[in-house]
Amino acid sequence: MRLNLEVMAVGLNSIRANKLRASLTILGVIVGIFSIIVTMTVITVLQKTIETGFSQLNKNTFQIQKWEAFQVGGPNRHFRDRNRKDITTDDFYRLQEMLKTPLYIGAEQWEFGKVIKYGNRQTNPNIQVAGMTTGAVKTNKVNVDEGRDFIESDIQYSRNVCLIGNDIRTKLFPNTDPLGQLVLIDGMPLQVVGLIEKQPAVFGQSNDNFVVIPITSFQSMYGRRSRSVNITVMTQSKEDYDATIEAAIGYMRAIRKVPAGQDNDFSIFSNESLISQVNDVTANVKIGAGVVSIIALLAAGVGIMNIMLVSVTERTKEIGIRKAVGAKKRDILLQFLFEAVLLCLFGGLVGIVLGVGLGNLAGSMLNATAAIPVDWIMIGLGVCVFVGVLFGTYPAYKAANLDPIEALRYDN
Repeated sequence: MRLNLEVMAVGLNSIRANKLRASLTILGVIVGIFSIIVTMTVITVLQKTIETGFSQLNKNTFQIQKWEAFQVGGPNRHFRDRNRKDITTDDFYRLQEMLKTPLYIGAEQWEFGKVIKYGNRQTNPNIQVAGMTTGAVKTNKVNVDEGRDFIESDIQYSRNVCLIGNDIRTKLFPNTDPLGQLVLIDGMPLQVVGLIEKQPAVFGQSNDNFVVIPITSFQSMYGRRSRSVNITVMTQSKEDYDATIEAAIGYMRAIRKVPAGQDNDFSIFSNESLISQVNDVTANVKIGAGVVSIIALLAAGVGIMNIMLVSVTERTKEIGIRKAVGAKKRDILLQFLFEAVLLCLFGGLVGIVLGVGLGNLAGSMLNATAAIPVDWIMIGLGVCVFVGVLFGTYPAYKAANLDPIEALRYDN
């Protein structure tokens, strides 16, 4: 151990004595590691923000809907979805009767671009109005912070009550308790019975600009077939999640009379499926960034090998003296390998710090959540060690095998 520490000390002193050469050596490593870490940091930041914003359903919950949640495949995919039959509340009630195992099952419909009024105040025309059953309120992340939640009689008797998001509360009731107040939506007075807890923002954009009303009241205002119904299902546990999805698909095919052998005329959406689709899109970007970075690191490795070979030539007499006073081949080999690996690690650390810093800076411009790609940092450090060993082995081997007598005779 003591001998190895001495070898490391000699290697460190050699690097300190040749600061310019060491700096030029690590520059290529910095560029290679920086390029991959900054890309992965930006992707991680965006993914973390997207995952937070897309997690609109509760745990162990999936949704059955007409449209694909993540539209890919061009206009043909859109036309295919558009030509599907709408899912109706009748479909929901039939599925509710057939699917016995879920913890909650609910239905929801949405209208967009609405204005909410209270007295002489009104919101911008960007409010989302959701009609929900009590089950849909449970399966979505619609948690009441103050007041009360919907009850079954609200749905049964189409009561004109509502739950409001934080943006509406701030805009319409800056100095007033909203609970019990009447707001107007498309001329319909609705009593505020609950305040929804604040939702996480996505890229700086608020998710609190929505109102929830009983689905029966929604249909009285906009019609039963104004929009396709989304059916949300929360399972008892993670263990019966997949089985419940399979059962729901089978029942929905029967309800909607989908012929055997034909594709479903509805889509299954969950937080996990949407995040998986986002990850599929970013996977190609990661592969591209990885390839570019590996090429840059290989180029840096070749540079390290060339400079280490020059270093061996310049330090031939030093190597001869060390061998003459008792240094073994292994000591010389370890010294030069240590120098190569240390240069790569130092360059890698600088590249990681710059990559994480600039990646999060770019993310902050999009109001994204800061993140550190720990897995890619570990991969980057591992690659640095590998490059150092790979391209430092030959110069180290050459130095270790110099004849001490010839080395002592060598004159620069």
